Order: sequence, then C-alpha cells, then structure tokens
Amino acid sequence: MIKNKKIFITGGAGFIGTKLCSLLVADNEIFIYDNLHRNAIEATNLLSRKNVTLAEGDVLDLARLQQLTAEIQPQIVVHLAAIAGIDEVIKSPTKTMEVNVIGTYNVLKAIKPFIDKMERFIDFSTSEVFGTYAYKVEESHSTNLAPVGEARWTYSIGKLAAEHLVHSYHSEFGLPAITIRPFNIYGPGQVGTGAIHTFVIRAITDQEIQIHGDGDQIRSWCYIDDMLQGLMLCLEKDEAVGNVFNIGNPQGTITIKSLAEKIVQLSNSRSKIVHVPKNYVDVELRIPNIDKAKQLLGYSPHCDLNEGLENTIVWYRSQRGLG
Repeated sequence: MIKNKKIFITGGAGFIGTKLCSLLVADNEIFIYDNLHRNAIEATNLLSRKNVTLAEGDVLDLARLQQLTAEIQPQIVVHLAAIAGIDEVIKSPTKTMEVNVIGTYNVLKAIKPFIDKMERFIDFSTSEVFGTYAYKVEESHSTNLAPVGEARWTYSIGKLAAEHLVHSYHSEFGLPAITIRPFNIYGPGQVGTGAIHTFVIRAITDQEIQIHGDGDQIRSWCYIDDMLQGLMLCLEKDEAVGNVFNIGNPQGTITIKSLAEKIVQLSNSRSKIVHVPKNYVDVELRIPNIDKAKQLLGYSPHCDLNEGLENTIVWYRSQRGLG
C-alpha cells in the first residue's frame, strides 16, 4: 500500500497518469508535471484536491525540472511524459526523439541529487521496442534497432535508449528503477489517438470507420484497470526493482478488422467499415509474454475484451451526451 508519499508524475495529466492519480490521491501528495497536450485530467475533479498540484511544463526544460524536484524531493517518480501516437510520431520524428531521450535524461538529472531518498522510479517504455513481429515476446528477447530514416521507429528507438539510460542510473547510482513495457492500453478516459479511441468515437456517432490496409494486423489489448494493477505492483513490490516488465493481456488478442467489427456490434452502430491504403510502416503482430510479471509480481489481468469495450463505449457515450 502506497501511503504518505510525495509522488512526482511526468505526463500525469494524460490517460494513464490521471487514472494513477485517482488511485493514489487518497493517501499521498501528488505532483503532476505536464504540458497538457493530452489533457485527460480536466474531465475529473482531481485538480480541486488540496493534495494534487499541477505544474505546466515540458520535460525538455531541465531548469524547471530541477527547480520543481528540488522543492518537492519526491520519494516516487513515475515518468510517463512522451510523444506518442503514430500520426504525431511520423509528423514530428525529431521532437519524438528529443522528448523520449533528452526528456528522460532531464528527469534523471533533476532527481540525481537525492537518489538516495528515492523509493521508486517507474520508466514507461513501449511494446514497440520489439519491432514489427512480436509473438509472445519475453522481456529478455532482442529489441528492434530498425532502419534509419523510417520515422515510425524514432519512437521505439527513443524509448529503448531511455530504458538503457534509466537502468544505467540503477546500476551506477542505485536508482530504484523499473521499466514497464505496456501493450496496447485502452479504456474509459483515454484521450488522443489510438484504434479503440477512434473506432468507438466513430461507431457511437455512426460515422465511417477506416481501416488501414487489410486489417489483419494483430494486437493484444489491455484494459486500463489491468495496466494499473501491474503498475501498482511495481510500486509496491521490492522484487520489481531493477527489472523490465511486459504489462498487457494476451487474452485480449484480435485483428484490427475484427476489433472494428466487434465495436460496431457492441455499440449497435450503423457505421460502415471501409479499407483505405496504409502509407506507413506498421506493427503486424504484437502479443506479450507476461510470465515474468506473473511470477515476480503476481500480476494477473482479468478484464475480458468484450467487457472492457462495453465499459469504454458507455464512457464515450456519456462524454458526448449520447446516453
């Protein structure tokens, strides 16, 4: 149980950060650092709580990070801030690399003076580090270096470089670091881009749903509550420190086309599904092996894909006044 801690969350106003704040806010002091590019927290009452502080800023601003962390001296840091979403990555590959690599370096440099007081540093990476074909991949499997010049891979390469940097701080300076590689997280409260986000919004408004290519790309979808279970276990269990964990749900595996069809069915939508050309490099297969998280942490995802999608559809409907 995490209690009476000072917790600093970069990207804390985003989807996962907001949900994490909701879990921790009752018993801890929460400090959020975010540029509000993806603002999920505005749909909650969290910012009205006396023990939640939001500082608007960018992880590329080292001086601001140093000032804030020196004032707070957090015992726990959860580093979520990143450029994400395939459209944004392809549009801004330079910024993607800067935020994911230099931003992580800045956060680490800012907390270095009081590493000995820290209890956890959670680094959020990505399942994209496994490349185009990732079938039941384990944490120890080779990661993807990817062709230079293909904008899509700037995200995974940046995240992978950040992983190495974080764990270098662990081995050299004793930072109690843990890396999480999330596999396709979804659920109520999600903002920004992503297949389920896009499909649900279009389905509940009976708009055309576009699938890029044949739609035979395979993903394993993990409901937000199951992701948070894994995250909380990393915060609570000493066995987690120094490790990398896949957090996902292999039982939520489905093709993109079948996912769109399922969302249309569950939402009783009149949306038509159409295929459009795919003009970018894509991940064709992504299914995690979560045995390490099960054995070391006791992680066990529970939410069935149908149940998760139904909850998500209800939430998006309520946000748009659709009943």
